[in-house]
Amino acid sequence: YEINPVLSDAFITTIYALMLGSLGFYAMADFLKARRVERERDFQGAGKGAHGGKDEGAEMGNLAQRLQAIKVPPLIKFDQDFIPGGRSISWIFLVLSGALVGLTAGIMGVGGGFLTFPIFVYMLGVSSLTTVGTDIFQIIFTAGYAAVSQYAIFGFIFYTLAMGMLLGSLVGIQIGAMVTKVVKGITIRGFYAMAVLAGFVNRIFALPAKLGDMEVLPLSKQTGAVLENIGIVAFFVVVGGFGVWVIGIFIKNIRVLKGEEGFR
Repeated sequence: YEINPVLSDAFITTIYALMLGSLGFYAMADFLKARRVERERDFQGAGKGAHGGKDEGAEMGNLAQRLQAIKVPPLIKFDQDFIPGGRSISWIFLVLSGALVGLTAGIMGVGGGFLTFPIFVYMLGVSSLTTVGTDIFQIIFTAGYAAVSQYAIFGFIFYTLAMGMLLGSLVGIQIGAMVTKVVKGITIRGFYAMAVLAGFVNRIFALPAKLGDMEVLPLSKQTGAVLENIGIVAFFVVVGGFGVWVIGIFIKNIRVLKGEEGFR
């Protein structure tokens, strides 16, 4: 970065756009395909319940099957609530996955959540709901340690801003957690796909300006700025659609959620 900040910025934006695009489109294709299969099952009277249903994730990809077949101890068991007897995977694959997520976060300066979901669901064969809960839990420790060791001790934390964001996050995460109680696992994958595609749209529109700064594209700064603004607007449009989708499901199922709380 110190040698050529323009090149570094363009490189990170390019890699980020490629990663978000490939992950987002793959997840969306998987979501649409699963929805098609789900409708066929519902038509035949074999629908599934919330939390992904007891057989959520039963159909794993070849990679997940191969990794789970490698019994290198110690083995970590998971998803006993979804699959009879649960599943297990060697700890070494979890460590390698964590290293990949951490390396990406360190190099690109982004959160690793957008990588954790596809790695757990598509590579390790973990159910969508377990993936969401695990990701939120591990963020407490990894983000907390990084915030204190790398930023707080040097005074690089805006505490009043953080408190304001925390209040909003607490409300948002409660709504999100309640929504996962009434949707199927494949819908959670749809949420992920839409959120990632929002980031992809933003980065792909920002890329021409970066390449223009490097003189790779004959692009004026004004045109680059216009494209960046289009990307920002498109990002908020997609995120807005995502928010409407989630809030709509939440409002639609308020009675179900109230009934569940009353049962407890």
